[in-house]
Amino acid sequence: MEPMTMSPDNIAVDAIRPGLEFLYAASAQLADPIQIGQTADGMRRIIPILSGMVEGPGIRGHILGGGSDWQLLRPDGVTVADATYAIETDDGAVIQIRNRGLRHGPADVMARLAAGEPVDPSAYYFRTVPEFIAPVGPYEWLNSSIFICSGARYFDSIRLWVWRVT
Repeated sequence: MEPMTMSPDNIAVDAIRPGLEFLYAASAQLADPIQIGQTADGMRRIIPILSGMVEGPGIRGHILGGGSDWQLLRPDGVTVADATYAIETDDGAVIQIRNRGLRHGPADVMARLAAGEPVDPSAYYFRTVPEFIAPVGPYEWLNSSIFICSGARYFDSIRLWVWRVT
């Protein structure tokens, strides 16, 4: 069966297909998790974000300390990430980011990840949708686009790759 190339209203699907434009790669150091414990909707914990770097063709700077990821481990094994933090660009702009998404994979892979073992990020699903709040100026374009992110979790750090949906 061939993929549909026309939408029901005769618009060429390829003509409206979103593209991706690489924005940056980020790495951040994380503190030990703060366990909240079991709640009605699953296990909750807080992961403090200590510091990090952001580098790419669209933006360069560092991650400011003081942010955190308020995580929920659902009963179905899916981790829901909800991180809020800020970056300071090399030219002095401070940009707030709220990054929400999901991480899951085969039970054995997730157990290795939870134990702090190195795991190839292609072995599990880790996708988020960062939302930016940028001040008026050279980065305000961040306020008017949709972004997606792929992530990799390590024992005490995280790596993120962010694209703008065009």
